[in-house]
Amino acid sequence: MKNSDVKRATLKTIADRTGVSVSTVSLCLRDGSHVKPATRELIQQAAKDLGYVPNRAGVRLRTGRTNVIALVLATDRNSVDYTRQLIHGIGTQISGTVFHLSVIPEIDPADPLAAVRYILETRSADAVILTYTSVRDPRVQMLMDADFPFVCHGRTEFFSPHAFFDFDAEKFIEMAIERLISKGRKHIHLTAVDNQTTNYTHIVNAFLNSTARRGITSSVTSNPEILDTPGGARDHARDLPAQYSGIDAVITNNELTGLALISGLSDVNYRLGSDYDLICKSTTDILPTLYPDMDTVAEDLIETGKALARLTMQRIDGVAIEQLQYLQDPVSSWS
Repeated sequence: MKNSDVKRATLKTIADRTGVSVSTVSLCLRDGSHVKPATRELIQQAAKDLGYVPNRAGVRLRTGRTNVIALVLATDRNSVDYTRQLIHGIGTQISGTVFHLSVIPEIDPADPLAAVRYILETRSADAVILTYTSVRDPRVQMLMDADFPFVCHGRTEFFSPHAFFDFDAEKFIEMAIERLISKGRKHIHLTAVDNQTTNYTHIVNAFLNSTARRGITSSVTSNPEILDTPGGARDHARDLPAQYSGIDAVITNNELTGLALISGLSDVNYRLGSDYDLICKSTTDILPTLYPDMDTVAEDLIETGKALARLTMQRIDGVAIEQLQYLQDPVSSWS
């Protein structure tokens, strides 16, 4: 039999196979979070067995939807494995639904609106996921003005609310400072990579407020260009003991920077765990593997991707924005 003679599986075909209604099949394959797990598993397995593939052209003509979620991916050369983990999480969450993922990298820094503008003009997706959001992110403003569904990996400071999922930077700082105080450290230094995001702003503000409230001696690396490369961060670390007398603790928000700081401080015979303690926000197992006695605070990027996809599908279905705003709890790993 020729492939063209094989009857294409439809929602009704799956409904007939499973004994559930067409509307339940449609709901399950569109999102599935509101369908009982046993029913969802039955429908998804039937769809797989029957070789069901949504007719995207037909869906668009019938519903106006593309069944595409666009991930507008900003690049950050200081991140470790960020893209793979985030995409893995999103892909896992939308697996078994009607949605597909389109990844659109932001290549031209001179035109940060290019990717969002293209999506709005072509209506090539049903919703957008934004990464690396800034305080007054122009992409967010453009999407809000267009009343187009979107979710941010990160917060902004717009008066109008929008859906987001973000790492709780303030809690990360509080946990790190409390841990360092418990270890008897007296002068805590913040070396945070400034990636122009709102998250960075929250980290710095939380650090300054928390150390001031506790009366702890503190200092902050204020020149973002110093940490632009691992080499620059290593050079910076060599100068820290001389620049800040009595420094005995460091907090950083980036793994590559953390590695560079340890290396640079070692160059001037400053020993980790003895002369100072370092607490780093981690998204991989690199630091715990290399330095098992070092304290880290983890951000789970795979779970972040799952959450972003889940919130995006809910936003497409019209769930109120105020119900789609979440902060991810940091997970401490104390030595």
